[in-house]
Amino acid sequence: MRNRLISVSTIVFGAFGVIIVNLIPLIGIAAGELNLRAILLIYWIEAVTTVLIAATKSLFAEQGSPGLQAKMEPLHELRAKRGGFQLFHGWPPIYPRNIPFALTILGFWISVGAPPSVLYLWFGHPEFIFSVDILLSIGALVGMQVFEFMTEYIGENEYTDVSAQAIVQTPAQFSAVVLSVGILSTAGDSVTGGGLVFVIVIMKTIISVRRFYAEHAETSILAGLPDFIHQLISRVFEMSRSDEDEIEPQPEVTLPDAEVNARVSTDRRAVLLGSIWTIIFGLFNRFGVGSLVVPAVAVIIGDPLLIGVAMIIPLAVFGAQVLSFYLRYGTIEYQRRGDSIVAYDTVLDAPQWIAPVHTAEFEVKNAVSDRLLDTGTLDITAEKIDRDIQFGPVSNIETAVETLDLPVNQTDRPDRDLAVMGAATALALSFLVVPIGMYFSEKVAPLTAIGFTIAVGPFLFIPVGLLIHAGLSRI
Repeated sequence: MRNRLISVSTIVFGAFGVIIVNLIPLIGIAAGELNLRAILLIYWIEAVTTVLIAATKSLFAEQGSPGLQAKMEPLHELRAKRGGFQLFHGWPPIYPRNIPFALTILGFWISVGAPPSVLYLWFGHPEFIFSVDILLSIGALVGMQVFEFMTEYIGENEYTDVSAQAIVQTPAQFSAVVLSVGILSTAGDSVTGGGLVFVIVIMKTIISVRRFYAEHAETSILAGLPDFIHQLISRVFEMSRSDEDEIEPQPEVTLPDAEVNARVSTDRRAVLLGSIWTIIFGLFNRFGVGSLVVPAVAVIIGDPLLIGVAMIIPLAVFGAQVLSFYLRYGTIEYQRRGDSIVAYDTVLDAPQWIAPVHTAEFEVKNAVSDRLLDTGTLDITAEKIDRDIQFGPVSNIETAVETLDLPVNQTDRPDRDLAVMGAATALALSFLVVPIGMYFSEKVAPLTAIGFTIAVGPFLFIPVGLLIHAGLSRI
């Protein structure tokens, strides 16, 4: 009973603190020093802090996230990665499987919150005067989040009970508040009036208290309260720490009880070369295409400095895809343990998957990187494994099969076929002749050619990329 009362008092006082911190801007409003634009600045900084802290929280989340069939997260392939690495002494490990969720949080704000903010700051010509009220409000709201992250999430090991997928939803509501304040502020204080500023602060306070209860309170804590109070609080704040459909047990693999009989490492040159195709096919999703929009607009504007800055975005996307691909395959050591083959990550010090040698099916993969570097890769299919796995690439596939004693009789790839290579090259050029010719034609303006490339380019990349891949696969 005493523990329950302490928990209830902690929740009550914590919520009271959230209310006080969020109502601080009312002091400036009453004094006539804060208007809608000032409130927008305060909430914008808090929103950015919320997004950054939520992304950081997701990296440390220990529980697993249920699988999503849509695979909409950037670098979603890392969700199959097992194990973690400790960045700071005394801190919990960072799990690579949570990186897609952290990027989702950042991507949500960049795509939804950042563009309106930039347009407002660019065209609205806001004039902010940093008064004591503004600095006090920013310090209180940001400091509260940082304090909660350090003392509760890390200090009290809250990361052990949550999943990255549950944390992803945290910034969404607050981003909507910031956007609504930004839209209202464009109308000007003379139209909206000070009363609306007061209403916005109150609504923001209610949302913050609701989020506090959702993250800190459990239904069992208030079980001893009167029924009508218990039901009222539960309905208003929808109290649940994390929904069951957003959490699953920590996805780790248990090693078989057998010694390591043999080891084979991957060929890292082939891994890096194979990541090129990951970059190409990565352009076909919304994040890849979105990363090219800003550079395309910069090219249309024609400012060299803007083009250079804009190129940072696709380069960051491409670099992340290369690192993701390398983390999946470049750090793997294949071990023979009894009747099983284990893919063991030597950097994360954790097994990634385990396949039974005698019942699994092995098939030679006709990878372009293997044909260019004379390396080898095997695709593996097993009944108890619900995802695609591969063995390699390794420097010498015959030696690797012999070392690990794998039941593979045929390791040769399809023979070179010059006819296929020639046909694929001719067809690829036929798709490219029109867009390339537009840049050399005097009758087509440069802006028209660029606009045509932006509009039609993504559709041409698909057949051209497949044809190039087909030609190289028979080189």
